[in-house]
Amino acid sequence: MNIKKITLGLLSLVTTLMSFNSMASNTFANEKEILFKSGEQSTLAFEGTIEVLENRNDKNSRTIPLTYVRFPATGNKKGSPIVYLSGGPGGSGISTAQYPNFRFPLFMALREFGDVIALDQRGTGKSSIVPRCESTQTLALNEGLSDAQVTKVYRAAAKECVDYWRTQGADVLGYTTVQSAHDLNDLRKHLQAEKLTLWGISYGTHLALVSLKVMENHIDKMVLASAEGLNQTVKLPARTDAYFKRLQHAIDQQPKAKAAYPDVIALAKRVNNKLQDKPITLTVPQKDGKSVEFLFQKRHMQGIASATISDPHRYVAMLLSIYSEIDNGTTAMLPSIIERAGLLNDKVSFDIMSFAMDVASGVTDERLTLIEQQAPDSVVGKMLNFPMPQLNKVIPGLDLGDDFRAKPKSDVATLLLSGTLDGRTYMQSQYEATAGLTNVTKVTVKNAGHNLFMLSPKVTDTIKAFLADKPIEDKEIEFVLPPFVE
Repeated sequence: MNIKKITLGLLSLVTTLMSFNSMASNTFANEKEILFKSGEQSTLAFEGTIEVLENRNDKNSRTIPLTYVRFPATGNKKGSPIVYLSGGPGGSGISTAQYPNFRFPLFMALREFGDVIALDQRGTGKSSIVPRCESTQTLALNEGLSDAQVTKVYRAAAKECVDYWRTQGADVLGYTTVQSAHDLNDLRKHLQAEKLTLWGISYGTHLALVSLKVMENHIDKMVLASAEGLNQTVKLPARTDAYFKRLQHAIDQQPKAKAAYPDVIALAKRVNNKLQDKPITLTVPQKDGKSVEFLFQKRHMQGIASATISDPHRYVAMLLSIYSEIDNGTTAMLPSIIERAGLLNDKVSFDIMSFAMDVASGVTDERLTLIEQQAPDSVVGKMLNFPMPQLNKVIPGLDLGDDFRAKPKSDVATLLLSGTLDGRTYMQSQYEATAGLTNVTKVTVKNAGHNLFMLSPKVTDTIKAFLADKPIEDKEIEFVLPPFVE
């Protein structure tokens, strides 16, 4: 037994508890002390809840809970509370902080500048009180279906689910990004703060940009990564094709990968055409010993591509292998991929938050026309944000309109972090999304994808420098890609 180690450990625990007790004097209503765990790491924190109106446009609206976890500030100079805004829509801020070996260290690092809040936005995580809707609408697993047929089924399911949620007491018209922005202002008041610092990624930046229209005078700073503009819920297919060109350039830097994949776009379109002409019939074994007959079609391939291109260091090697396998007439990988992708579930189902937020943010008619023109000849077609634009304006009164989709204008200090190989929110689009902001520091993370926060310690250092009001000297951070071919 090492008495010295035990003694030092106890002293450390006592110091932590004393520090925490000092912080506890600044608790807010409806907060409780918790031991927050992320894998093998843990810290003392506070979990709190506030009540907000489900639909502020309805004077008879019920209230719904918003749950958050607050990590108290550790620095000597406590600034504005830093609120983490998860992506999706539908991601949980609390779960993001909890997920092992993910963003927890960044949550802890930012405590130097103020309380850090992991927020579960309305309808997500611990703030979710509306059950998921499983409709009666189904898609045949072993029959060819056109895009028009799939769209018809999904729109019928959407209307059915709105009726179902109404029986559960929920108002789908309350699940919009504008309502979530007002939630942030209510949270600010609850925390007795003059201003908030917003820290978001992907859809979380969409919410942050809307917040500039709702509570600009109460926003201190913004840290945005992989930004999604207010008219960018549905991405332009041509820009996805341009992403594949950038991906090809990255592949060409690796001789072995270049030899295996000399023209990724040609490969992908060749596979798409093959599946369009002759879908692949597969037998997918199940755990109970039975099997399911499945017809693998072009739209399935485009959906898998859409789900895997966001982060080249995570899934692109697998995507390239799938394309290569189909191109060579083999299908060994497909049964497991189909199962992992959830394609064997024939019933159409929705969560109210992720469903309604995207439908409410919508798309302008001008942009939709452009998408329809670009989609037929593109690699992923209209699958990148499925089921949008297929569900565009499916629910009367939910779409927020073109005024909502106009770019915000603001001089709030903003840090924009963009990955050159982000396969979801492309750099050109991110710059367009923030074009109305006059006080933006742009930092490029070379070779990074959509989820760029933890790829390099320099990303954390850059965020810390920004929050400390220090000049950002290095506007480019480089990440070395893993091999695309083993």
